[in-house]
Amino acid sequence: MNHKSQPTFIAWRFYLLLSVILLSVAGLIWRVFDLSILDQHFLQREGNERVLRLESTPPFRGMIVDRNGSPLAVSTRVYSVWINPKDFSPSIKEAKAIAKLLGMRASKLHTLADRNKKSKREFIYLKRGQSPEIASEIKAMHVRGVYTQEEYRRYYPEGEVTAHVIGFTNVDDQGQEGLELEYNQWLAGEPGKRWVIKDRLGRTISNVKVIQDQRPGHDLVLSIDRRIQYLAYRELLKGLYENQAHSGSVVVLDAKSGEILAMVNAPSYNPNNRPVKMNEVMRNRAVTDTFEPASTVKPFGISLALESKKISPETLIETAPGWIKIGKNVVRDHSRNELMSVSDIIKKSSNVGVAKIMLNQSPDAYWRLMNKAGFGETTEIGFPGEQSGSLIHHNPWGQFVYATMTIGYGLSVTTLQLARAYLIFTNAGKSLPVSLLRLDTPPAGKQVLTPVVVRQMIAMMEEVVQKGGTAPMVNVPGYRIAAKTGTAHIAKAGGYMRNNYNSSFVGIAPISNPRLIIAVMINDPKGKSYYGGYVSGPVFSRIMEGSLRMLDVPPDNL
Repeated sequence: MNHKSQPTFIAWRFYLLLSVILLSVAGLIWRVFDLSILDQHFLQREGNERVLRLESTPPFRGMIVDRNGSPLAVSTRVYSVWINPKDFSPSIKEAKAIAKLLGMRASKLHTLADRNKKSKREFIYLKRGQSPEIASEIKAMHVRGVYTQEEYRRYYPEGEVTAHVIGFTNVDDQGQEGLELEYNQWLAGEPGKRWVIKDRLGRTISNVKVIQDQRPGHDLVLSIDRRIQYLAYRELLKGLYENQAHSGSVVVLDAKSGEILAMVNAPSYNPNNRPVKMNEVMRNRAVTDTFEPASTVKPFGISLALESKKISPETLIETAPGWIKIGKNVVRDHSRNELMSVSDIIKKSSNVGVAKIMLNQSPDAYWRLMNKAGFGETTEIGFPGEQSGSLIHHNPWGQFVYATMTIGYGLSVTTLQLARAYLIFTNAGKSLPVSLLRLDTPPAGKQVLTPVVVRQMIAMMEEVVQKGGTAPMVNVPGYRIAAKTGTAHIAKAGGYMRNNYNSSFVGIAPISNPRLIIAVMINDPKGKSYYGGYVSGPVFSRIMEGSLRMLDVPPDNL
């Protein structure tokens, strides 16, 4: 090599190395400038997304309690277990342990993770509503990508006894049926919001800032008395079994305030086992199912006639030969009777006697009375799915249509409507609203009948449960009761079923100072009898006797 060219080669290498170093330094300086100035907000946001989280804290749902403060719906702390598919890669041993705790198949865990790894999802539930013990065991395993989240789940201490009234919530603790749905906003409260810093395992390191404080839901105090609710449900089940019936409902009202002390249906379901899908068992039949009330509405028509002073309880009506022809149609009695007093017509529930009396009364006046009593309108208790029943105002009125309406056909009611209508007979002729919430003061009510007529009707209904009446087997030891029975063919398209009936019974006790009204409706009994007095009457008797004793109501028939 030429010694003269060697310094030139060394200088060239030096400048090349110096250029590379200067370019590298310039690149580093540019990158620092880029990261600290140009991309500062982007990097801050990306960093925050990995460690700073806006976390929602679930609110505590308000309790539902009965009139005495006993819990009917309470919230308990539970945990949801979830995964981030991007971080979740458990070993076979870990997957089996998690699956065993959650009651899942290990293969399902892997399937969930694999299916969502390529997606942008960072949150997938494994199982919700888990106990604190299971959540603690999951957290103690320290499996990457597995997290727990605190939530609340509803628990119903009375189970199927109050299921139709209370309803239930879904997995997100939102009301789905019953009062849980109707008062969801009142019960739910508002969730809290806070900024927290979490580590790479999803554990909260520190609370940064509270954005919104958690606001618990309000409690809901019902008019229901859980003791009477249980008694009514037990006796209704017994009545369905004894009479081989399809279904039934019972409503117990406070006779002075209109508060609903019990509302039960059978068959029922357990709301603690959250239903997968809705079915007919979940219906609150006492407010959603309508039926023709038959003879249970006869006291209203006769009361109207008494108000007109065209008759008195002693007025005699010819009912022979046990039927009456109205136009081309016939109204019949169940048994042949002859000359009967108005009092006996109620006692024996004579269709012919009632029809003859009511054909001398104004159909419009009768419709107005029934409307004021609450028929054809919802009770406004705010229950989801409540039906108004049917009370048609015909114009013009056909005589047969009118006559059949006065004996309980051609209109439809719910069990709650029927019980509510009888409040007129326990409040000196005043119609009261009903309530599912506990009242501090009873409502004023609206005058519908005069107190004199009410007293006359109560006296006539007392004879229904005496010898010769339609329910002589019904009694409440120590108490005087007034009642009315009802037996109606079940309607179908184009007519009535021949051998299918609705058997109803409504009663008041004690007569001297009415405390309770109980309405019982049993659908399609297949036992020895289908008459209301024999099917629903004994159920009424057992519920009334137990309820009066629970409430320490003094006897009036010792």
